[in-house]
Amino acid sequence: MKTTEEIKKEFACASPGAYAELFETYQSDSRAGVQKLLEQYRKKEAALKKEYERIETMKQYEKEYAHMGYLCGIDEVGRGPLAGPVVACAVILPQDCDLLYLDDSKKLTAKKREELYDQILERAVSVGIGMAGPARIDEINILQATYEAMRMAVGRLKVQPQLLLNDAVTIPDVAIPQVPIIKGDAKSISIAAASIVAKVTRDRMMVEYDKVMPEYGFAANKGYGSAAHIAALKKYGSSPIHRATFIKNFV
Repeated sequence: MKTTEEIKKEFACASPGAYAELFETYQSDSRAGVQKLLEQYRKKEAALKKEYERIETMKQYEKEYAHMGYLCGIDEVGRGPLAGPVVACAVILPQDCDLLYLDDSKKLTAKKREELYDQILERAVSVGIGMAGPARIDEINILQATYEAMRMAVGRLKVQPQLLLNDAVTIPDVAIPQVPIIKGDAKSISIAAASIVAKVTRDRMMVEYDKVMPEYGFAANKGYGSAAHIAALKKYGSSPIHRATFIKNFV
């Protein structure tokens, strides 16, 4: 008879599709440790099934417009901060994409975003990044700078999409057909993927800025107006990456 530890390793090495066979093999084992292990993996299997169902729901737009060809999800991050760029991302996922846990980047932990970032870049048909820095934001305003970053992201794709799935907005001066989706980063896997890549890209930039301007706490606040960030602004004044039009009340 296998020990509980051996059975535990067997489950750990098995793919979720093999759980059913293992359940059947060990369901008659009366040892408390084995039964507890089976219960843990039944819960894991149920959670996985629920995640597959959630992701299938998030593919509704991808399925609806699949006949058009390549679909591109677009999202941005960084419209609200006092410092740093606004970053947009355009992502074309393969039609048979089976990535789990894609969601609005704000709902995910930093660790999960980093994991998904690598998976998205590995599996995507194409990814484009665009951004507008603080000076450009001050020059043309944040909305126009966001549109500019989005157009740049689309322009940097190596594959031409036939349709853009956008998070809420319609991007001016783009010839490709667009579908704006309210809260699209929670309703479309393509937009969710774009939101994750944009968020990780910008967060990494702010961590690098923090190394040369540590007084503002950019690694922690990512340029947003935290109490500590505002206090630093009042003490040290603005930095080269602050948005002049956003900090008028503090400097």
